[in-house]
Amino acid sequence: MVLEWLESSLLWISLSLLLASALARKSNLAVLGWSIFAFFWLGQIDHYFAIDDYFNAVLFFAAGLLSFYMAWIMAKRGFSANSYYWASYAASACGLIYFPFAEVQILQEDLIGITTLITAKTLQFFSVPVTLDAWNIISLNGHSVQIILACTAIESIALFAGLILSVHAPLSRRLKALAASTASIYILNIIRNGFVLMAYGWSWFGEGSFDIAHNVIAKLGSTIALLAISYLVFLLLPELLSTIDELAAEIRPKRGDAA
Repeated sequence: MVLEWLESSLLWISLSLLLASALARKSNLAVLGWSIFAFFWLGQIDHYFAIDDYFNAVLFFAAGLLSFYMAWIMAKRGFSANSYYWASYAASACGLIYFPFAEVQILQEDLIGITTLITAKTLQFFSVPVTLDAWNIISLNGHSVQIILACTAIESIALFAGLILSVHAPLSRRLKALAASTASIYILNIIRNGFVLMAYGWSWFGEGSFDIAHNVIAKLGSTIALLAISYLVFLLLPELLSTIDELAAEIRPKRGDAA
């Protein structure tokens, strides 16, 4: 019973330890937090292999290795640089924003439902004859699209929000960067959802309209948009870029680390 509880609670334990380590400036808590975080990521791999999602399996494996590396680095160096405790703070902030929506069903359903409704109402406002067939399904011209958590942009919002809120900078500029990034991401995501639905419903690209619109054009557009939003955030909050650069330099292996 205790082991089952620990397994199901690895995520929340690791995020709590990372947050506590940053707030208390205790590197030993960070070492434990990153280690448990690594076990959480690696524990998800079997699920993705089972559903033949090899991309996410590799992604989660890489996240696990990176978490183990962060634990090892901090065990060797402690919080010898500000970027070390910031990394723990940022990871916990991103996780505590994203994972409640990923793990708590009612929050996930509410977010999906709101995004579905806004997408449908936006298209209807522009005279696109979509119908809201269910709380998470929109149809156009006999073609239906189901909105899932990935269609809400919560991953990108959580990433930017966690990084922005955790960096050391004046609150006013952090709030400006947060508002600019989250609003841009969510609005562009609604446009993305609408584009995919119209391309699929009206067969803009033939039989493979959904795959071309969703997996090619929309993903390319999302990548470009995130790069542009990152540039905007760095303009508003140059401290974030400096901290990321410092962390990248600090986590490189140094002579004596293997001793």
